[in-house]
Amino acid sequence: MSTEVKPFKLVVLISGEGSNLKAIIDAIAAKSLHAHIALVISHRATANGLNHARNANIPFIILRPKKGQTRAQYDQKLIDEIMPLQVDLIILAGFMRILSSEFIQKFKGKTINIHPSLLPQYKGLDTHQRVIDADEKFHGASVHYVTEDLDAGKIILQSRIQILAEDTATSLKQRIHQEEHIIYPRAIEWLRTQANR
Repeated sequence: MSTEVKPFKLVVLISGEGSNLKAIIDAIAAKSLHAHIALVISHRATANGLNHARNANIPFIILRPKKGQTRAQYDQKLIDEIMPLQVDLIILAGFMRILSSEFIQKFKGKTINIHPSLLPQYKGLDTHQRVIDADEKFHGASVHYVTEDLDAGKIILQSRIQILAEDTATSLKQRIHQEEHIIYPRAIEWLRTQANR
């Protein structure tokens, strides 16, 4: 019986800092995540996350939306880049574009996202300020499948932290980022083990 570990092949979509991309790269280097990033795609040339890809010698492309281009037309370009790679998972790591139905259907069950709240609570933006305004006691992060309904896909893994009296939206964001960096690679590795059973 073979004990060889089959790594997952990933494509990572980013828009900005790419801190979750960096956490995934680090987990792969530490061998706690058995994966290979085949490609990083950003729709912004200024995304700092591209530097993480560059430093790790990971191929990346910048796919800017063109003027007058519909979401479906842009996503078809994404599909054209991803399809030949035959990836196991598409990772949204701070990708600030809503994907079209065509994209989601093409990669159904293969696209995951991380959201800074304890879903199904606080879908959408500004979650850190919203939990403070609501006087919540806990906050967290959720790794979930991407579906056509925003932040509504099946939850894969969550992390929960207690909100401190002195917390601000900024401090909560920093603390939740730390949780994201732990659970995103962990969720990917868990999906890999499930797929290889």
